[in-house]
Amino acid sequence: MFRYTLILFFCFLITSANSENKKKIIENLNNIKNFEFKFEQNINGKIENGNCTIEYQKKIFCEYTNSNNKILVSNGKSLVIKTLSSYYRYSLDKTPLNLILDKNFLINKIYDLNEKIMDNKLINYTIIEDDNEINLFFDNVTFDLVGWQNTDIYQNFNITYLTFIKKNKKISKNLFKLPSRN
Repeated sequence: MFRYTLILFFCFLITSANSENKKKIIENLNNIKNFEFKFEQNINGKIENGNCTIEYQKKIFCEYTNSNNKILVSNGKSLVIKTLSSYYRYSLDKTPLNLILDKNFLINKIYDLNEKIMDNKLINYTIIEDDNEINLFFDNVTFDLVGWQNTDIYQNFNITYLTFIKKNKKISKNLFKLPSRN
């Protein structure tokens, strides 16, 4: 009987801790209008880095360093990846970023997901939606989104790490204007 009571007590503690993490992550997401960060991205072993700004809902602007003047921009509907020599435009809703950049979607999913604690540093949630599997990683102290892992529209494995996160900064309204082909 004592062993059974002890097991139930530990299950309650784990469930309570998970519930508290979810509450703090959701509260943090609710309080964020936008955030800036440095990133490192690993796509099938190719490492790129740079700076990004995300504004909810569904807007992102990223400048890559040392990468042929590469930028990635979403205005909430379309996604453009532009370099000196190429220009690609996609419907945002055909990409995993459509889900990652949707704060309301993330909050609703986190409510229902089980978390995994990784190295006592990260809280991980796995979202499976529309043939996409996205692993989200949150810092277990600040409860900030610090990365994600997914497969992109070309079936490339993508890992993105976020650092130097600054929340709710004043940003230019033109930042998310899609660039032209020129």
